[in-house]
Amino acid sequence: MKRYLCSIIIGLVVLLSIGTYYVKVASSASGFPTYTFETIEGSDKELHSVIVHATHENGGFYQPFTVESNITTYGRGSFWSDRNDVEIERLIKKHRSFMRGKDFIDSFYEDDDFLAYASVNNEYTKSGKMEAEFDIGVLEKKAEEQTTFRLDLPHQERLMNMEVRDVQLIHSKLQVLTMNDVHSNDDKQTKEVHLYTIDLAKKKVVNDKTLVSETFTYPNQVDIEMPVNTSPSKPNNLILFSLIKGVNHEEGEYEEKLKESKVFSYQYDTEKLTTVKGAKKESLNLDIARSGYTDGKNLYTIDFTSGKYQMKTFDISSETLTNDMELNVAVGKEEANFVAIKNGRVYFLLGSGMGENLTYKPAQLLIADVKTGKTLYKGEMVRHAADKKNEQKIGFSINNLEVK
Repeated sequence: MKRYLCSIIIGLVVLLSIGTYYVKVASSASGFPTYTFETIEGSDKELHSVIVHATHENGGFYQPFTVESNITTYGRGSFWSDRNDVEIERLIKKHRSFMRGKDFIDSFYEDDDFLAYASVNNEYTKSGKMEAEFDIGVLEKKAEEQTTFRLDLPHQERLMNMEVRDVQLIHSKLQVLTMNDVHSNDDKQTKEVHLYTIDLAKKKVVNDKTLVSETFTYPNQVDIEMPVNTSPSKPNNLILFSLIKGVNHEEGEYEEKLKESKVFSYQYDTEKLTTVKGAKKESLNLDIARSGYTDGKNLYTIDFTSGKYQMKTFDISSETLTNDMELNVAVGKEEANFVAIKNGRVYFLLGSGMGENLTYKPAQLLIADVKTGKTLYKGEMVRHAADKKNEQKIGFSINNLEVK
């Protein structure tokens, strides 16, 4: 009896200790500073759709937090919060059952009626060959009906690696764009861009189209890059990707062969693959395509020249520059910048990153009209320290900018 009584007492002590710890953690949050945006220009109503994911730093200790509608919440987000995390989190909140076990935002397609998903499950045999299959899911939102199935990949004996980069739903068929590494003879390597068409009614891969295929041998190298998609799960008719050639030198240095590299656009409805020429001075070219942000119709780039940030808009179909505007924010050479393009606006956050880029300067937020460049909001993130004595030791870094 004494033994059981002792066990009960120990258990109660442990529970009380855990409870006390969490009470202390919860109460200590009030000791953290709060962060808000102080308006310099425009309407603070523009802040309602903005969520800043950041990390508070004090004496070598780090705590993630978010600022949403000028309210600071600790414990939300993560140190490595990125575009993939916040988009996936949004889908989980709306469709928790369907999202179970699903990740990576480029594998999703969403419109008003459907949420679709396509990923690749693979494993390697003892002989080193890859066995792979598609994992397909479709949610009909209004009826809340889910359809899931798996399909063997065609010609999977050729595959070494495969990555889904875009999913579209067109005429009840799922279009899945992938980047593939495939087996070649001897010491040769091959990279390919494939488009798989999946008939959802028949639950069958009805077409496997190779858009681009490039074979090379070491020390040569080929990489395929895509611009940042501002709305990765939303319907897009155009996709843009770059094929970058390079060579690995004996000294360990890698040199890009930009003259031999190419930019391609693919139009889903017409099934047309186009090589972007970029011949004119103010036209879409390789450098622009690699550094830009796309919404499936336009490509946006932001860089600074002559001490000013410039945002240029290119129409992907015509490959021409359609807008060139200056952003009303001071250039920060050491600060990291975060960009979101949504709701007809460009959201530009200039702040500090982690590691060597950690600074104690206020973050600057600019919200401007994408077409006119008119400043709709401009402000600085200010800190309201709970402990004035430690104020100089406090810093913060920006992890990500999210726009609802």
